[in-house]
Amino acid sequence: MKKINILLIPIVLILASCGGGAEKDVDTLISEKNIEAIAEKRDALKAEKMELDAKIQKLSDAMEAINPTKKLPLVTTIVAKDTIFNHFLELQGSVDTKKNIVITPEMSGILKQVFVKEGQRVSKGQILARVDDNGLSQQLAQLQIQTDFAKTTYERQKRLWDQKIGSEIEFLQTKSAYEGQQKAVDQLKIQIAKTAIRAPFSGVIDDVITEQGSVVGAGQSQIMRIVNLRDMYIEAVIPEKYLTSVVEGVDVEVYFPVLGTTSKEKIRQAADFINPNNRTYKIEIGVSNKDGKIKPNLTAKLKINDYTSEKAILIPQSVISENAEGQQYVFVANDINDKTAKAKRVIIETGKTQGDFIEITSGLKDGDAVIKEGARSVKDDQEIKIITTN
Repeated sequence: MKKINILLIPIVLILASCGGGAEKDVDTLISEKNIEAIAEKRDALKAEKMELDAKIQKLSDAMEAINPTKKLPLVTTIVAKDTIFNHFLELQGSVDTKKNIVITPEMSGILKQVFVKEGQRVSKGQILARVDDNGLSQQLAQLQIQTDFAKTTYERQKRLWDQKIGSEIEFLQTKSAYEGQQKAVDQLKIQIAKTAIRAPFSGVIDDVITEQGSVVGAGQSQIMRIVNLRDMYIEAVIPEKYLTSVVEGVDVEVYFPVLGTTSKEKIRQAADFINPNNRTYKIEIGVSNKDGKIKPNLTAKLKINDYTSEKAILIPQSVISENAEGQQYVFVANDINDKTAKAKRVIIETGKTQGDFIEITSGLKDGDAVIKEGARSVKDDQEIKIITTN
């Protein structure tokens, strides 16, 4: 037994001296700072890595052969369809009324009487106030007496002339005198009538500006404001490029932000004059105001239907790209086979926009599958996989 042990000891020593122990790891080699051993280990690992890369590539090729669509770009598509497209010009307007005026007197003098108060409803022609006539009434009374006398003289002379009594010249003189006096009376009556301040239209007295007893000047002093809210309109300024589309009779959607109400109206007048300073023209849109909530100078948001296409193709603006020549294009899914297809780049021309969508005037047709999500990552004639279609 001892003899056998003695024989084993040399063998173990020989194996240890020949490096037959466990392989050293990278950290151990680095700590020993043996440059030859480190280089040998590095070369061995490189060879092992190349062998692993080759095996990985072999497995990838096998997976591709089994499932060829796995690496195809994933996209979603939308189907282009003919639809009615109404384009709206959106802008802001202000409410006004032609029946909102400040009344001034036709004759100067003292404001003798004011017959109405603020908030009172009045009728057209109703006397609202009166200015002192400065003695014109007395003058009229005296003139009327003279006119009556001239009339009597004329009538007597006429009876005589009808009987062939008297001269023709006397008859004509009395006739002329009477007619002159009558015209003077009529003229004075017109002057006196101007002392009465009347309502030019039916409405409501919004403000009494001048108090009774004040001295007023003809055409200058502001007596009161009268407003009629039944005949309201919205005025808006339109760029001249819409001259042929925004015209009388076009539909308008009117929204009043303060009131929170919307109504459908029409353009009742479009101006023929273009302002040379800003190249715009004005339009008027009549609005109904049965409940009286709409007031002058109220802000309104307008949507004017300036363009309609019965068969328009609309797509999201986000799917459109532009090439170096400035041409716009989209990708369309062609040769669709189940979920796979080929991406085809199509040059398009666009029209008007509405929100996030734009009208396509050429390049697409009804039924085309336009690539939406993933459109930026595909190439022309590239195979793709369609996830969903809307």
